[in-house]
Amino acid sequence: MPELPATPPSELQRTLGKVPSGLFVLSIGHDDRAFGMLVSWVQQAGFDPPSLTVALRLDRPVVDRATLAGAFTLSQLPEGGKSLLRHFARGTTGTESIFQGIARHDIPDSVGIVPEGAMAFLDLRITGHVDSGDHRVILATITQGAILNADAAPMVHVRKSGSHY
Repeated sequence: MPELPATPPSELQRTLGKVPSGLFVLSIGHDDRAFGMLVSWVQQAGFDPPSLTVALRLDRPVVDRATLAGAFTLSQLPEGGKSLLRHFARGTTGTESIFQGIARHDIPDSVGIVPEGAMAFLDLRITGHVDSGDHRVILATITQGAILNADAAPMVHVRKSGSHY
């Protein structure tokens, strides 16, 4: 088999940026203690039990909250959900709830909240994690979930570069 040429770093970053991902809101807590952030590195990791991985940048305030809580909720954004995307992409310092001014729903027996307009949600219990460079990769088991808008398609994100969001 012939050897492939080495990939220049800039080409590698553009190639890595082409890996598509969905867009989700991760939430923990309720009422004035509801915290969350926009996440995009989510991937199914198992069938039995149903599980997935989420990669979170270590400098985000929600990372330690999620790890300590041992659970979180993911709300999947639909295509056309630009207002939710803009709101949650702005980030937070971690001292105030990013859900202020957002219509939302409490899910019975849930650890988080779901912003109005989400297409689906999943509640997850953390079963492990590993710190990998600048991100924490969390392995979590799905405890409940539902499709909230069966007609919606998921919002998909493709980055210009694999070196930043």
